[in-house]
Amino acid sequence: MNFLRSERMSAALLLIAAVLGLVIANLPFGPRLIELKDEHLDLTWIGLDLSAGHWISDGLLAIFFFIVAVELKRELVIGELNSPSKAMAPAIAAVGGVVVPAVIFVAFTAGTDTVDGWPIPTATDIAFALGVLAIFGTFLPTRVRVFLLALAVLDDLIAILIIAFFFTSDVDFASLGFATMAIALFGAFSRLMKPRSPWILSRRPHWPIIVVLTVLAVLAWYFVYRSGVHATVAGVALGLVMARRPGGRSAHALEPWSNGVILPLFAFSAAMVVVPRVSPSALDPAFWGILIGLPVGKFIGITVVGALGGFVARPKSGTPLRLSDLAIVGALGGIGFTVSLLMNELAFAGRPGVADEGTLAVLLGSGVAIVLSSVAVNLQSRRYRRRGEHAGVGGPFAH
Repeated sequence: MNFLRSERMSAALLLIAAVLGLVIANLPFGPRLIELKDEHLDLTWIGLDLSAGHWISDGLLAIFFFIVAVELKRELVIGELNSPSKAMAPAIAAVGGVVVPAVIFVAFTAGTDTVDGWPIPTATDIAFALGVLAIFGTFLPTRVRVFLLALAVLDDLIAILIIAFFFTSDVDFASLGFATMAIALFGAFSRLMKPRSPWILSRRPHWPIIVVLTVLAVLAWYFVYRSGVHATVAGVALGLVMARRPGGRSAHALEPWSNGVILPLFAFSAAMVVVPRVSPSALDPAFWGILIGLPVGKFIGITVVGALGGFVARPKSGTPLRLSDLAIVGALGGIGFTVSLLMNELAFAGRPGVADEGTLAVLLGSGVAIVLSSVAVNLQSRRYRRRGEHAGVGGPFAH
């Protein structure tokens, strides 16, 4: 299963799954498969009314967000975000990478009823971006990956907050209260799995605690879904409250399933759209806002705003980065993919035609970003190889 933890393999599986989904949807039997994806499983007796596609995006994807939250917590506690001085430069770049694409989207859609889709081009797919970097950036210094990871984690945090606040309506506070109780109990019981906890030191079996944690996690997801908050937020909350070391072990165990099954399955499901047979002028402005916002907006936002942030954080930050390296991160940031596809589903849930165009825009925009960033990363890696600068020193952003 270790090969499924590879960033290269994760990126390859995501791309293959998305291409397969798009191709199959446009074959003669494609519309029937799309209908099957949209069919609902009747579980109304327990308050669940989800289609097969929603079981993937609302259910399975919560596991991916749990892993993201565990990584975020690690970075906040012992990683590159464990102090304001370290977090400042990637945080400023991340904010730029959110604001500029949103502004570009709004510029295209201002005055239309699709303007509320502005969060779609603001996301970065951490798995895909790191995969491209791993494939083509063999000789890039470690600081580039560290900065990209810190920025992508913060980007995901912003995306989570957007999902929680902008795609939530009619909150059921009773269900939210039950969810909070389940999450709190989950965090408390997870501490029994810490290496020096009384339970572990007394050599008691692990499985009872694992069973309790699993039940609490399912209950937390169920009540978050029932509350009206997007169910993936449950995964985030569970990852943040879980004790760090048990959380790390859990994320490590779940990572192959996330990379090999959950994310490709979501990419396949989300990419199952019929390509509209219309002229470019007939496409919704949201299509162009996403298509331009992802590769162009993310690049400008991360590079330009990140450059300003680099000078602000220069005396304090411990992460040196050249301007050319920052541009590489900006190009990689345009790969929206997984989270952008999820944002698209949420923003245009009531407008299937626009949602299909948005999906195509996410795939095309991310595809452009993949091609451009692959070329840029490869060229930059070759420069480092020729110079023998594997340690990555010097440059205007070195400090």
